[in-house]
Amino acid sequence: MHEPGTLRLFKRGPSIEVRLVLLLALCLGMVVTDAHWTVLGPVRSGLSVFLYPFQRVVLAPRDAMEYFDSWSHAATLARAEQEALRRQRIEMAQLSTHAAQLATENEQLRRLLNVSESITQQSVAVEVFYVPSGAFNHRLIFNKGSRAGIAPGMPVIDDGGVVGQIVRVTPFTSEAALLIDDQVSIPVQVLRNGLRLIAFGGNEVGKLEVRYLSSGVDVRAGDVLVTSGIGGLFPAGLPVGRVERIERDPGTGFAMAIAEPLSHPERYRHFLVLRVDVADVPQPEEIEHALDAQ
Repeated sequence: MHEPGTLRLFKRGPSIEVRLVLLLALCLGMVVTDAHWTVLGPVRSGLSVFLYPFQRVVLAPRDAMEYFDSWSHAATLARAEQEALRRQRIEMAQLSTHAAQLATENEQLRRLLNVSESITQQSVAVEVFYVPSGAFNHRLIFNKGSRAGIAPGMPVIDDGGVVGQIVRVTPFTSEAALLIDDQVSIPVQVLRNGLRLIAFGGNEVGKLEVRYLSSGVDVRAGDVLVTSGIGGLFPAGLPVGRVERIERDPGTGFAMAIAEPLSHPERYRHFLVLRVDVADVPQPEEIEHALDAQ
């Protein structure tokens, strides 16, 4: 038979101070043991394996934030580098184009210098200020005018030959009509045989016309036209154009030579204005009226 047990309402054990001392002693012993022996190595390894999943779960938010921050920083850095490379490519392309343009202009200026040394007239170097709007406009506005000694009637040349003629000036700008302007005419002669003719701006875009030639005139395709010097405005011997073909009209008995100008005003920005004597040249308004009447 079992004896009835007595109910214990209170349990007494070691006091909390004793427990603290025991725990401190245990910790101290484990520290000393771990410092001098490897007995606790397997225990530490087992505890690290046991605690690793909990560590990963606890550190997951931090790792996610670091990953997102590094990803966004890398994306921003990549975009910045891409924009910098794109900007650098554009700048390099602009520098390359600008260098090529400067090289072309320097080469043309050297040719102009050679031309200016080969002529006896004084000249003024000008640069295109702007081109008047209009699909069929054949005028150029230069950045120098009467203050630089430019006057209406003075010829404009480049390294290829005659470009046109000044028709209007202001103190700071001047306007030139190109050879291909249908209101311009210039005395020329055939370089091969010295035949004197008059060249006009052609109805065909970019061409010159030598009109009212007799059917038996000695002008051939390939002939070079130069200024004849008649009139005193255009010095003799300046290249004007090259004859491309001869068109004959059986109905009238006349022929017309179509020539291509040897100058290239559409390619360059710098030209020379020859300061010839224009004392007898009409004023700009009279020149315009005379051109309109042709």
